[in-house]
Amino acid sequence: MGSLAGEVVLENFVGGAWVRPGATGLLDVPDPSTGGLLARVPRSDAADVDAAVAAARRAFPAWREVPVAERAHRVWALRSVLERHFDELVHSIVRENGKTVEEARGSVRRGMEAVEFAASAPTTLQGSFLEDVSAGVDTTVVRQPLGVVAGITPFNFPVMIPLWMAPLALVCGDTFVLKPSERVPLSAALLAHLVEEAGFPAGTFNLVHGDATAVDALLSHPQVDAVSFVGSAPTARHIYTTAAAHGKRVQALAGAKNHLIVMPDADLDRSVPAIVSSAFGQSGERCLAGSVVLAVDPVGDRLVARLAESVRRLAVGPAGEAATEVGPVIRADHRARVLKWVEEGEAGGAEVVARGSVPPSANGYYVAPTLFDRVRPDMAIAQEEIFGPVLAVVRVPSLDDALRVANRSRFGNAAAIFTQDGKAAREFTHRIEAGMVGVNIGVPAPAAYFPFVGWKGSFYGDLHASGRDAVEFYTRKKVVTTRWF
Repeated sequence: MGSLAGEVVLENFVGGAWVRPGATGLLDVPDPSTGGLLARVPRSDAADVDAAVAAARRAFPAWREVPVAERAHRVWALRSVLERHFDELVHSIVRENGKTVEEARGSVRRGMEAVEFAASAPTTLQGSFLEDVSAGVDTTVVRQPLGVVAGITPFNFPVMIPLWMAPLALVCGDTFVLKPSERVPLSAALLAHLVEEAGFPAGTFNLVHGDATAVDALLSHPQVDAVSFVGSAPTARHIYTTAAAHGKRVQALAGAKNHLIVMPDADLDRSVPAIVSSAFGQSGERCLAGSVVLAVDPVGDRLVARLAESVRRLAVGPAGEAATEVGPVIRADHRARVLKWVEEGEAGGAEVVARGSVPPSANGYYVAPTLFDRVRPDMAIAQEEIFGPVLAVVRVPSLDDALRVANRSRFGNAAAIFTQDGKAAREFTHRIEAGMVGVNIGVPAPAAYFPFVGWKGSFYGDLHASGRDAVEFYTRKKVVTTRWF
């Protein structure tokens, strides 16, 4: 890291060295809990991106020839490095993202789970063989690396999502260029240091900071073979269409509007805490957050009363304080956007039945947790991704009606049902149009060895992130047919 008049100025990590970008533009990186300046991040341009991609391309031929077991050992060494620096990673996330300490710890653990899965490459990269497909002819299917892979990651999981991507791409034999969100660049810089400490060869992992200019340079770069992205729906569409138009393999994880169905027989003592955690954990800034509750008659009154009581008790405050349950959102402009959605909901006739409190002297970007009742399915707050601590309750007469409302959404990331009725649960899991489904689980996040499966407008591409889908994404198949005379 460099400095400018006493300020921390971040650098790119290219070809095993920390370098100052040629581009001169800088962006502020504030602490969401206080508004204070943490660092300044460069707005890398096309030349800076080209330097990172060129380093990855130079490193690729030698890296792909490293035996897969050795690549897996290097990934496992990274896992050990992450464990040694666990608290440092957590502190970085809390400081620049605004997650609570427990949320940050959980996200790092989930990232390390992805690293552990990557280390199983000697098994997951195996191909297949069939003898005598014809007289004296055998056929073998092998997996080979793609080349240079770019990862474009969001602000809400500064460590976990890069760990979804980079270790698996590297163990598959690819080289990697990370373009993290310019809102959380410090954790990405720390990860680059840890990859270096783990002993990956120079150029196999590269970090280029920046904003849309850097992203577009990656999408159009002729030496980038694949792009993996997580972020908002409009950006995901842009990533997918632009990168695909330039002949790249793309996976683009997009937005969400996740529905939680509560049946009349639900165990509210257990369901309400799960719903509150789903909706307000991480200040609602996650693509698996529950944002619409579909209360099936006659559970509505009991459920709303219990939810309202819980929402009013939520402790909002600085991310690093032990008592905090809901931290700040990422930026002042995002806070303004969330508050505008709350105002629109009230103006449209939805009833605010509970609102948490914000510390009166807070300088950070805080939004009071808000619970709406009597929301109509056609209201914008029931359809659009708010990405903040806002939960809307829609009352419906039956499970059929709940499924119709949920399936009308243009998104299909996740959904859950709370019930003690196996028939209702089976009907729900069979008919719901979402890729990740929970039964009595508020956040149905799959483990790293399963795919992270969005449907409809929540995903653009074919092969999903994590699990065997990701192994397929970061490799290509070669079919070899042989006859020996």
